Amino acid sequence: MYGRRLTWIAWPAFLVAGVLEAMVFAVLDPETLTLLGRQVDWSRYTVYSVTFLIFWCMFMLCSAMTLQLADSSAQVNARLHRPDLPE
Repeated sequence: MYGRRLTWIAWPAFLVAGVLEAMVFAVLDPETLTLLGRQVDWSRYTVYSVTFLIFWCMFMLCSAMTLQLADSSAQVNARLHRPDLPE
């Protein structure tokens, strides 16, 4: 069940992160980015990769919170009081 929940979290987040990455860098040039007032001297591919991973992690967090909130109170209470039960 853990693998299925991880798939529910990671796959949609991956797709949305890819779309957001394309949208952001359609209007921004990675070579003009600044971080804390200093020019970022990373290659374009490094900026693309780091930004994609940040987007992906943020959307995974969002998906995980949605799955957590989708559980009924009985499921949450069962996990709290009986941690040996599978999720």
